[in-house]
Amino acid sequence: MPTHTPQTVLLTGASSGFGALTVRALARAGHTVYAGIRQTATRNAPAVAALRRYAAEHDIDLHGVELDVTSQESADAAVARVLADHGRLDVVVHNAGHMATGPAEAFTPDQLARLYDINVLGAQRVNRAALPHLRDRGQGLLVWIGSSSTRGGCPPFVGPYFAAKAAMDALAVAYAAEVQRFGIDTAIVVPGAFTSGTNHFSNAGAPADTERAAAYDERYGALLADLDNRLAALVPPDADAAQVADAVVRLVAAPAGTRPLRTHIDPSRDGSEVVSVVADRIRAEFFRRIGLEELLTTGSSV
Repeated sequence: MPTHTPQTVLLTGASSGFGALTVRALARAGHTVYAGIRQTATRNAPAVAALRRYAAEHDIDLHGVELDVTSQESADAAVARVLADHGRLDVVVHNAGHMATGPAEAFTPDQLARLYDINVLGAQRVNRAALPHLRDRGQGLLVWIGSSSTRGGCPPFVGPYFAAKAAMDALAVAYAAEVQRFGIDTAIVVPGAFTSGTNHFSNAGAPADTERAAAYDERYGALLADLDNRLAALVPPDADAAQVADAVVRLVAAPAGTRPLRTHIDPSRDGSEVVSVVADRIRAEFFRRIGLEELLTTGSSV
């Protein structure tokens, strides 16, 4: 049975897309929710104002908090704010991320490092800020918003982003075993390609090396220009990005120790769920071979 105990939740990357949908859904479900947003006083001030209006209109416990995942100081301050306000933190949702499209060669190493900084190191900074509190309490939940590209259909010209999401997935799987003895659950939500309801493609980064990008454009330009349409053709017309938010709400409500390691929300059915079942089963079997089966609880193994 689900738990109806209100939780205190911190979610990163809450200004738009999955993040904006999820913080609202969690707050409507009765939780105290802190929506981590960077540049709350400038660029994203309208998003923060929209949160305040939504919270007032629905009489829910929803707050914006300054959180730039590329800064350890900012992550520390965001967690400190939650603890100062409520004395506890129960759930961290790693949602912050940035998309980039274009030929992989045309992205500079610094650009790839920036994508890793947001998609991978950002989660690490927030974990380092939050986990000491969760470990001391002996309970908690880490939710990671991943991508079906990690193990499913993986179209070309999104390589740098997919590589970063794959690294984040590997980090999440490692954490699943390492925090289990502290009573902390891990849940990876795996969305497929939602071409509406998010700003992933419209706000995607582009290669800095325009000369190399042009060389690829000569051979692949038409294919690249039509990539959004090709992905959209796989998505059923009734696909709703809010399904991802609903999945997070269900995971937060589930009793500790019963949450699945992965929850797939993939209307395009790109094969990620099939591959993940096999990969996670092999991981579990390997743990048993090396005597670590006690780290494979019902909720954190497959």
